[in-house]
Amino acid sequence: MLFVTVLPAAARNWRIADFHMAAQIGEDGFAVVNERITLVFVGHFNGIYRTIPIEYPGPRGTNYSLFLDITGVRDGTGNALKYEQKRKGEYLDVKIYIPGATDTTKTIEIAYTVRNAVRFFETHDEFYWNVTGNDWPVPIDHATAVVGFPAKAAGGLRAQAFTGVYGAHDQDATAEVKGATTVFETNNPLPMRGGMTVDVYIPKGVLAEPSALTRAGWFVRSNPIIFLPFVALAVMFPLWWYKGKDPDAGMSVAPMYEPPAKMSPAEVGALVDDSIDPRDITSTIIDLAVRGYLKIEQTEEKRMLLFSSTDYVFRLVKPRPWNGLKPHEEVILDRVFSLGDEVRLSSLKNRFYTAIPKVKHNVMTELKKKGMYTVDPHSAGAWVVAGAIGIVAPFLLLNALGVASFFLSPVVAAISIILAVLIVLGFGRFMTAKSVQGVRTRIHVLGFQEFMDRVDRDRLQRMPPDTFEKYLPYAMALGVEERWAEAFQGLIQNPPTWYTGPAYNGYMFNPIMFSNTMSTMSSDMHQVFVSAPRSSSTGSGWSGGGFSSGGGFSGGGFGGGGGRAF
Repeated sequence: MLFVTVLPAAARNWRIADFHMAAQIGEDGFAVVNERITLVFVGHFNGIYRTIPIEYPGPRGTNYSLFLDITGVRDGTGNALKYEQKRKGEYLDVKIYIPGATDTTKTIEIAYTVRNAVRFFETHDEFYWNVTGNDWPVPIDHATAVVGFPAKAAGGLRAQAFTGVYGAHDQDATAEVKGATTVFETNNPLPMRGGMTVDVYIPKGVLAEPSALTRAGWFVRSNPIIFLPFVALAVMFPLWWYKGKDPDAGMSVAPMYEPPAKMSPAEVGALVDDSIDPRDITSTIIDLAVRGYLKIEQTEEKRMLLFSSTDYVFRLVKPRPWNGLKPHEEVILDRVFSLGDEVRLSSLKNRFYTAIPKVKHNVMTELKKKGMYTVDPHSAGAWVVAGAIGIVAPFLLLNALGVASFFLSPVVAAISIILAVLIVLGFGRFMTAKSVQGVRTRIHVLGFQEFMDRVDRDRLQRMPPDTFEKYLPYAMALGVEERWAEAFQGLIQNPPTWYTGPAYNGYMFNPIMFSNTMSTMSSDMHQVFVSAPRSSSTGSGWSGGGFSSGGGFSGGGFGGGGGRAF
């Protein structure tokens, strides 16, 4: 019989035999720190990672960055060790290679400086530091710390230490003040994920507080997302200047007595504000009626008791095919009479809305064909999107690469993002750029609007009899139909032949009342045309400044972190 014996593989583990930190605090709060870590390796290892947090919650939703710089890594005999450092989110990860880390004990020393390790309060200053960190996956047999201060600190320092897992208030460590130096030592080994935090109370006057300018610099470096609005401005302003700025027309607004040649009411209205509004579409219906393509009849249907509802009947006059119509006019006419040659406005509810995108597209296409734009509204939207991507992309890339963390301060991030969005949208409103011809045509339109808004009766009396109804669609598109109608009060007596309604049977025609009727009908048409069916659905470890209050805890303050072997 064959017996096979399987021997267990050699155990592979490690632990920290001793963790010692020595720190010297300068009068300006600048800290020079040296960590000496003695490691016991059982089995083969290549080195360890030392991970130190460098981002902390600041006051009022801001972020506070610890400006920590590694100055060198050496072994126990002073020889330099190879190391790599990389930022990972809120941590600085230092990868340290340890030659010969196989079944042995090794000592490494990590030297670094910290620009802003001291916290300054109204009643005292404080060095609140997590010496070992609470993220080591192995126990720490022994830990000590020595923190020195300027000589004038002697006699005023107070010290305490906390031990255990993160959040523990245990004080299983000694804390002693020796003149201007504080000394700390654990009484017992620290468990896995356990650490030692030291807290030193410093009376005011020992350290020089950073200036307001220095604090402002720290705030900006800690909250780099604050640059987002400035980047947005730096991107959007040149983009608007070179792409979205209208050229100088070389002319001023003066009264014009007719609209630009071969321009429909919808095109005139769209050119003024770079958008196709509902009144541009409804004015096209009136314009088609004026030109003899359809007739409109206002009807009243009685409901309950004295109540009645108004509806409008559209009757097609010129049969298909329609020659000489602009594309947007043909789309409107075709959709209105898609159910037959006689259609009620109410029957178009939940039907006409699908034509609106095509109407808008056709109007803007006609304006572009006429050479009115260098950057049309649709292209302007693309430029705005491109600008937004250009603004956001560097921040997202730097954040993904770990070069900086931009979203650690929720309040600052929210404010910065809102400001950046407002800047982008603000410039986006003016990104549409007209050509020289477009600018001059717009001035012509504004001059025509000025004429209709401030028309004098003497000139109207010399104009053709059909002037009122001929230009009424343009007045509706430009929003001056009431003033246009007032100017004709008493000059015309007969209603237009393309419109019939109960209000004028046997009565003298009143341009003002007719204009009001057109406005009401326009509003009703708008409601019907756009209707669509519904879809299915931080404070101090010395609480209040008191030494015996026990406000601190293990893992509190700056520093800390942990590491792992590899």
